[in-house]
Amino acid sequence: MFNPTRDEVRNFFIEAWRKYQAREVLTPLETIAADIVAQHPEYHAVVDKPDSVDRDFPPEAGQVNPFLHLSLHLAIEEQLSIDQPPGIRAAFEAACAHRGERHAAMHDALECLGETLFNAQRNGTQPDGVAYVAALRRSAGVGPLA
Repeated sequence: MFNPTRDEVRNFFIEAWRKYQAREVLTPLETIAADIVAQHPEYHAVVDKPDSVDRDFPPEAGQVNPFLHLSLHLAIEEQLSIDQPPGIRAAFEAACAHRGERHAAMHDALECLGETLFNAQRNGTQPDGVAYVAALRRSAGVGPLA
């Protein structure tokens, strides 16, 4: 299983964004990453600086870690592409219809994924894909699967 370090993830986003801005050839994954960064102009100043790799973003100081946020976006895009966990694609489509805008629905999914990962870490278990999909369905105003 691919398990990049914090620095590798951060460098990936920084390099994908640099290549995107320079109009260089991107890999398919870099294209997705650059598109995600493009949707977040509030993070451009961070991603534009290679020294951001070493920066901390402590939540207790009221900071959002932009690299974590971008990584969660990327994870959800991958999940949607393969419908894993099963039902995530339909739940996300319902969230898009409910919110009327894909990016807003993506942020709903980010919240659900973040909660799922937090619970798994807290409980020392694997992430519960069924609970994750159910949470996204609830956020979309859709009931549980029959």
